[in-house]
Amino acid sequence: MSKTQTLQEFLDGATVEAEVFALRPDYRALLIAVDGIEAGESDAASEALLAAAETSARTALQQQPVEDIAHVAAWREAYRAFGSKPQRTRNSLEALLRRAKSGLPRVNRLTDIYNGISVLHQVPLGGENLQRYIGSPRLIRATGSEEFDTTAGGQDSVETPDVGEVVWGDAQGVTCRRWNWRQGKRTQLTDSTTSAFFILDALEPLDDAALTTAAAELVSHLKQLGPDVVVAQRLISAP
Repeated sequence: MSKTQTLQEFLDGATVEAEVFALRPDYRALLIAVDGIEAGESDAASEALLAAAETSARTALQQQPVEDIAHVAAWREAYRAFGSKPQRTRNSLEALLRRAKSGLPRVNRLTDIYNGISVLHQVPLGGENLQRYIGSPRLIRATGSEEFDTTAGGQDSVETPDVGEVVWGDAQGVTCRRWNWRQGKRTQLTDSTTSAFFILDALEPLDDAALTTAAAELVSHLKQLGPDVVVAQRLISAP
């Protein structure tokens, strides 16, 4: 995002391709852009949130297998629809729920916060460094020529998505593969991130009220990260 572009302008420029809605007409993306964050490592507040998320996940998984949790099952169906095998490439919500049984990762307080909210509200949620974006975000079905920067075997690597794969990206390349599976290296959050972009992904049966509640709790935690935090939001759904 350029210095002259406001948070709302950034979100207003975001697009979801018609081909994505054709795949899942029930899809909604709640986008949140934040600036003025006081950067920092994991702290007591983010630790408490993760601990609550772990307890919530363990309770949920005592009642049913992770793949039977309603929103996880919906995302598994979505992955199959564009040719991905959910047993091999798990949506971010399922991956976190599985990790929560033994303990969620502690990364930095921004990442810890969104991971905690994701598990507590059972919604896939991704966080990115807003200052590393080139233009506004867009969700498309890939042609297979787009570039995705990642790490493989401890080394920097560039991959290309599969043809038809659902990916988030910007004017430079892919920022997240397979809808909400793996985020790229260029836009990852760090201990020094002061401006961030979050995506909450929803499919039925998660309704707009539950999605909005998850977003409100995320924003509440983000606003505690400094006196000058400003937030913009936008919900994108099928026309």
